[in-house]
Amino acid sequence: MSSDNADDLAPLVYDELRRVAAAYMRRERPGQTLQATALVHEAYLRLAVIPGTPWNDRRHFVGIAARSMRQILVERARSRGAQKRWGGMNRVSITDSLQLAAEPETMLPALDEAIERLSKIDPEQARIVELRYFAGLSVEEAADALGMSPATLKRRWSLARAWLFRELSA
Repeated sequence: MSSDNADDLAPLVYDELRRVAAAYMRRERPGQTLQATALVHEAYLRLAVIPGTPWNDRRHFVGIAARSMRQILVERARSRGAQKRWGGMNRVSITDSLQLAAEPETMLPALDEAIERLSKIDPEQARIVELRYFAGLSVEEAADALGMSPATLKRRWSLARAWLFRELSA
């Protein structure tokens, strides 16, 4: 599949991309005007800008599309004047923090910045966070996408969450 481009792969993975987008949108603030379909389409437009870009396989395309969707949402949150840090929130897990936040868009830029810092330290752990949290992949799916055992992924996922918790609650 290395010769496939975005035009060839998008119809094949459209439902999967909609599932990823819907997972992103569930984490967004209530009243969000961007719909999952629009998010998928905007991500596709970014991926299709360079014609003939080769994708290793379907998983590679979905992974890059998930990253693109995350970037779109972060850009939208920043454009709404979102705060850069957590404000007066109590220390809780990443998922709990985002679910409990009155305005989750204020959390997304801080989480994105923390993931960027993590990617400089350990790119694989940053990729695990993207696949598990943002793309909504199961342990088995993420392990398969990264070519590692589920047990190894679970250990690295735990380390990544702990590192992010420390970063975001500092």
